[in-house]
Amino acid sequence: MHESIVKGILSAQNGMNIYRGCTHGCIYCDSRSKCYQINHEFEDIEIKVNAPELLEEALRRKRKKSMISTGAMTDPYIHLEEKLGNTRKCLEIIEAYGFGLAIQTKSARILRDLDLLKKINEKSKCVVQMTLTTHDEELCKIIEPNVSTTKERYEVLKIMHEAGIPTIVWLCPILPYINDTEENIRGILNYSTKAKVYGIICFGMGLTLREGNREYFYQKLGEHFPGMKEKYISKYGNAYEIHSPNNAKLMKILKETCTAHHIHDTNACFQYLHQYEAKNQYEQITFPGFDDIL
Repeated sequence: MHESIVKGILSAQNGMNIYRGCTHGCIYCDSRSKCYQINHEFEDIEIKVNAPELLEEALRRKRKKSMISTGAMTDPYIHLEEKLGNTRKCLEIIEAYGFGLAIQTKSARILRDLDLLKKINEKSKCVVQMTLTTHDEELCKIIEPNVSTTKERYEVLKIMHEAGIPTIVWLCPILPYINDTEENIRGILNYSTKAKVYGIICFGMGLTLREGNREYFYQKLGEHFPGMKEKYISKYGNAYEIHSPNNAKLMKILKETCTAHHIHDTNACFQYLHQYEAKNQYEQITFPGFDDIL
């Protein structure tokens, strides 16, 4: 790992990445793409040491409450979070200032912060998003080697629901000829319905490959799936969007399941993630350090 001092933490859409790089080792990770300009080894995590201070400054100056999101580029619960606790520090600030939270992860480490997530959800809205790609636990260990197993993530979804925290599943990516099977999709959907998720985000059965992540992905295909790299190159070449030949069938299963169980679709999920909801607009907010002033 290495430390950096950054000039800002929130994007124009109120998203943030507390870390840059990742150690989860997912073979398909889009964040490896060169367009994101991570100019260091991907596993050499960049620690934004002043992220909590910048976040507090940004929230203090905002005139209107909103949802704050994290986890789109780098999982907020990478292994280093156990030691550093920077994600928790940021959650404490979000809770203190009464903002909402949309947080995305693949790790059961999020349960460490269940107390804060519940407090945020009591004041406004907290949405926990969990990526599920592979119902087969052995396959999961190959394509997502250093994260919580799919079953562990399912257990997290159940715990969040029991705590009154809404959840959303990202059903992606689906790798053609690897996990694009009816058995896999139905297994993930079964987890989702049993955990009573609010919605499922899915852009189609497939994945995207860009310069940087494509080379890494093909390398891992060669290591773990003999002949698959050549099959991909022959069929998809350097295409950005990689569609499963089973897309239509699997998307039909997804739509039918979501309709039957009243699970919201992708468009509804994105609207929900960006919609701030104050549970009690008259509740007094205690700001960090306020008691020291009195």
